[in-house]
Amino acid sequence: MRLASPRPVFVIAFLGSALLIAIALYMEHVMGLAPCPLCIVQRVCVIGFGLICLAAAIHGPARTGRRVYSGFALLFVLAGAATAIRQIWLQSVPADQLPSCLPSLEYMMEALPFQEIARLVLHGTAECAEVSWTMLGLSIPEWSLLGFIGMAILCFWQLLRRD
Repeated sequence: MRLASPRPVFVIAFLGSALLIAIALYMEHVMGLAPCPLCIVQRVCVIGFGLICLAAAIHGPARTGRRVYSGFALLFVLAGAATAIRQIWLQSVPADQLPSCLPSLEYMMEALPFQEIARLVLHGTAECAEVSWTMLGLSIPEWSLLGFIGMAILCFWQLLRRD
């Protein structure tokens, strides 16, 4: 049995990531759910994954190129999954043990060095632990983690396939 050509698989992956970003923007602008810092990091990871898949779809790489694109996409997936896991963990921590909320990103950009901003954002805050929406009993970061797992499966499949 012949496996699907890499190009349409990368196109489907790009369209899937575009759909995830469209859902996130709908939840933000229509439903009024403001994204926390960890949610924004996860969005950046989905966008990075999608752009790599788009580049791979346009390029239509052979075996080595397919593996390079899949490897870079996997880096974004792993970063996004780690961020989602961190947020899921923060949601399970008692409220009195959570770090306080961060100042605005604009203020931090003016007052703090980049390394400190990155550390604070990736550490997460009380606002990242807030569960403001669920579907089928799963919160937004749990759904996000499921999406990253699907993206990882696709990346591993593209990395390991022989044709």
